[in-house]
Amino acid sequence: MTGSIRVICPNLKCRAILSAPEHARGRNVRCRMCGMKVRIPSTAKVKAEAAPSPPTED
Repeated sequence: MTGSIRVICPNLKCRAILSAPEHARGRNVRCRMCGMKVRIPSTAKVKAEAAPSPPTED
């Protein structure tokens, strides 16, 4: 699915995976399973893992 955003419903009893189009970024959508309002992130959050630096010799 290119051009779509996938988010998880924050309702702990639902936790449905929602798919929203790119133009929905920054908007609220309603979960079709439970009806809860879900905010679609305005930007993609990519968690970068910190790579350990190699040991240096003096």
